[in-house]
Amino acid sequence: MAPILFLIFIIMPLAEIAVLVKVGGLIGLWPTLAVVILTAVAGTWLLRLQGFQTWQRAQAALQRGEAPVAEVLDGMFLFAAALLMVTPGLITDMTGFLFLIPPVRHGVAKWLVNWAIRSGRLQVYPGAHDGMGGGMGGRPNRGDRPERGGAQGSVVIEGEAIEISEEDTDGEGPSDPDSPWKK
Repeated sequence: MAPILFLIFIIMPLAEIAVLVKVGGLIGLWPTLAVVILTAVAGTWLLRLQGFQTWQRAQAALQRGEAPVAEVLDGMFLFAAALLMVTPGLITDMTGFLFLIPPVRHGVAKWLVNWAIRSGRLQVYPGAHDGMGGGMGGRPNRGDRPERGGAQGSVVIEGEAIEISEEDTDGEGPSDPDSPWKK
């Protein structure tokens, strides 16, 4: 974690300053500042557009009864893009713009998911892994359920439930006098 913090708080600002000085020397101060401001404005506009589309896709997935895993990952990358583009600097702006390109964003997300699975930070049930989609970290389908205790020691408990209506109990709670679910 320390090397990452060192990179973020020491190396990155120095690299941003170096790039801004170099670009400012090539095109001048005002054009450089205009580029930084225009990238922030354009990035904000693209972010709103793609964020709304991602929200719509997530709602559609939920209406189909699917977990919107890919949409959540898209949302996380769009949030990262927004943070990078509001941070002054050309390197962060370009990185943020790369995250706004769907094939780039999906490729990086797929790589991160695969890395998280390989490192054991994310569990995916057998038969449910497609690199980006359903089955990650959730309960597997009946046919995909691992045998004998689940993936990496997880426990799957199966059971049955019977719904008892108020009419069946005369409004007095459970009909079994020994039930722990008494009112």
